[in-house]
Amino acid sequence: MKSTLSAAEAVVVAVLCFGLFSLWSIQAVLAGFPTAQYSNDGVLQMMGLELALAAAALVFLRVRGFDVVSLLPRPTWWDTLLGALTYLAAWALETVCASVYESVVPPAAARDVVEFSFTGLTVATLVGFSIVNGLFEEVFLLGVLTRGLRQWGLGLAIGLPLLLRLLYHTYQGPLGAIGVVAFGLTVTLVYVRTGRLWPSVYAHILADLIPMAVWGVSQ
Repeated sequence: MKSTLSAAEAVVVAVLCFGLFSLWSIQAVLAGFPTAQYSNDGVLQMMGLELALAAAALVFLRVRGFDVVSLLPRPTWWDTLLGALTYLAAWALETVCASVYESVVPPAAARDVVEFSFTGLTVATLVGFSIVNGLFEEVFLLGVLTRGLRQWGLGLAIGLPLLLRLLYHTYQGPLGAIGVVAFGLTVTLVYVRTGRLWPSVYAHILADLIPMAVWGVSQ
C-alpha cells in the first residue's frame, strides 16, 4: 500500500471531494454573497453528500493502492487535548489577522460574506454535521493530499491543499478568507509536525460546532 499520489490522482481526489463545493462557493460570490438559511433537512442532506463523496474517493484510492486504513483518525486523550489547543491557536491567529485586516480595509468590503442562519438546527444535527464535516475535510485535505503530495516538496504539499481549502470557502468573502487561511495553516502545520490526523480533525470539529452553537440551535 502506498501513501503518495501522482499528479493525476491528486486532481481526481481534489475534484471529486471539493469540486462541487468550490463551484457552489464561486457561484455565491458571483451572486453577490446572498443570505442563506441552514435548515435541518438541508444540513442532513449536506452530510449525506459528504459521506457519498468520501465513499467514492476512498474506493478510488483503494483501487489505486493507497493505504486508506491509515486515514482513520485514532483519538487519544493527548491528541484530543492537542486538538483543543490547535483550535484555540487557530482562533487566536484568525482574530489577530482579522483585526489587522479590518484596520486597513473599508468596513463595507469587510462585510462581503454569505450570511448563514442556523436557527432551527437540532443539537443532534449540529453535532453530527460538525463531526462529518471535520472528518471529511481534514482526512482528504491533510491525510490524502498533504501526505500524498509530500514527494513533490513540503511547500507544494502544504500550499495546494491550503489553496483548495480557500477556494471552496470563497463564499466567506475577503475577511473569511483570512480566517480560512489562518485555520488551515494551523491545522496543517500540526499535522505535518505530528503526522497524526486526530488533533486537526478535532480542531475542525470544534471550529464548526462552537460558532454554529452560538448562532442558534433549537432543542
